[in-house]
Order: sequence, then structure tokens, then C-alpha cells
Amino acid sequence: MRFLLATLATLAVSSATAADYKAPRLSDGTPDLQGVWTNATQTPLERPAELGTRRALTREEAESIEKKARGAVAADALPSDPNAKIEAGALPPVGNYNLFWTDRGMTAAEIGGEYRSSIIVDPPNGRIPVLANSADQRRAAARMRGESMADGPEQRPLGERCLLSFGSSAGPPMLPTMYNSYYQIVQSKDVVMILVEMVHDVRMVRIGGKHPPAHVRKWMGDSIGHWEGDTLVVETANFRSDQNFRGSSQDMVVTERFTRVADDKILYNFTIRDANAFASEFTGELPFLKTDVNIYEYACHEGNYALPGILAAEREKEKAEAATAAAKR
Repeated sequence: MRFLLATLATLAVSSATAADYKAPRLSDGTPDLQGVWTNATQTPLERPAELGTRRALTREEAESIEKKARGAVAADALPSDPNAKIEAGALPPVGNYNLFWTDRGMTAAEIGGEYRSSIIVDPPNGRIPVLANSADQRRAAARMRGESMADGPEQRPLGERCLLSFGSSAGPPMLPTMYNSYYQIVQSKDVVMILVEMVHDVRMVRIGGKHPPAHVRKWMGDSIGHWEGDTLVVETANFRSDQNFRGSSQDMVVTERFTRVADDKILYNFTIRDANAFASEFTGELPFLKTDVNIYEYACHEGNYALPGILAAEREKEKAEAATAAAKR
């Protein structure tokens, strides 16, 4: 009972603090969203099925998540056993990133004093309402392009080709990945620029105006913003067909909301609509926390021999197949 009362008191204080907070202003009177922010978190995009519609975790569950995350990093940092046997199919595979190089965040996302069990908050089950047929077909086609075809670099995934961030780091929606989940926001009266550390993507949000004709397709879509009180609302459309989110189509529309709720926090909310891929629209939210770290150049291809190696292997395979065919003639 005492824990319940303490939790309710914390939620009430957090809500009051957020409601009373006045964001700093720029010279044009708009809220100042500038700075470097991170959205790294242990909270998953979709809620584990066993949690059902339970949006919030208890404090003990949130603390357990942090303890487990820190324990995993500590265990991974222990010296390797040179006598250990490597089991076939063991994870992580030899030569993969160890946890020193990753930055998934250490805590559950906290919004309004509530520790979230998933980033998706609507539908109530915290799951993406996939429209099975079309979305599954697009995902299968993407897997085929990424895993089975290497006729040329155009068949490799966008992140591997250093054209766009892995996962949905640049977005929209802008979601954390295994590392480099940092964003720098710079504002003017007419434009809000979001520099994404992962693959140095840059989103340019024009304040006001209209989207170009539908045939004009852009990386990360075309973003137009406007202010609703203290919230920057951004609508993004006109995505390229070779960029998708969880099987989305090029007709996806993403509406994002950026609200500075504290000196060190922006509440980021997004809603996705795409009748070609999803049974209904869905919404997610997570905090962007202010940080004093610098964003460094993402030197994506330096020392990267994977792509030429993959293509060279495919050419050797073609030669071998041609030699075998010739020998049979």
C-alpha cells in the first residue's frame, strides 16, 4: 500500500512538474529544442506479449532491467577464456561487436513518472497492427535483396551501403538502435534541422508550406512542421519505395510531436498511418534526454571490406558455375 501511495505521489508530482514547465524561447518566441539529445533505452519498441495491455512497469521491474543491462556489460567485459570451446551457432559469434561498442541505454523509458513497458502505446497491447499479406511480402522481398542477391551494390541493404542509418535511427520514426542514438537539433524561424549521428543523416523540417508532388520521393521522406502551442508537429510523407519501416509502403505518413517537458527532456511522440501495410494507425512515444556528448563523424566505409568481399565472392561463384556448365557441354 505504501509503495502504491508513493508511486501515485511520484506520478502526480511528475505530471504537475511537466505541466508547469516553461520551455526556453528563441528570439522568435518558439520553444527552444536545440542541443544534443539521445533516445537510447532498454524499453523495446513492441511490448512483450505476456504483459498484455500493461503499459507501465513497477519501479522494481524498471530497476531490474537496469541491473540486468549493467550486468550484461560487466560480464561481456571480462577477459576471454582462451581455452573455451566455440559452439556452432553460438551468439554472439566470434568477431562480432562486444557490448563495449554498443549503447542501447541502461534504463526503461520514463515518461510522466511512469516506466514504460514498450515504446508503442496505442493499440493498448503495445504491438504494431501489421496487415499480414502486403507487409509480409515487402519484408520478404527486402530480405531477399539483403541476403540472397549480390549482383551489384544496389541489392545490398541501405545501411550497409552507408546511404541511410541502420534500423530506424534517422526515421521517421526516430528510434534507438544498438549504438549512435544521438541527435543534434538546430533551429531557425523557417527550418528545424535534425542531425542524426548514425550515417550522418540530416533531416530538414520546413516550417509551413506543402509537400511536393507525390512523384518527388526523398530519403527520410519530406518533412513539414508547424507549432501547436509548445509542441513542434511534423508531418512526413513522400517516402522512397526502397526505404520502409516494418514493411511499410511508400505511402506511409508519419506525424511526430516534439515537446520539451524539462530542461533535459523532450517528449517524442509519433503516429504512423499506412493502409497498405498496417491494419490501423499506431502511436509510440519515448523521451529524448539532453546530453553533453559530441556527435562524431560516422565514417561508415573506412576499413569496411564487407561489400567488396561479398561482390567478389558472387563473381567467383558465377565463374565456378560457368566453368561447371562448360565442362558438361
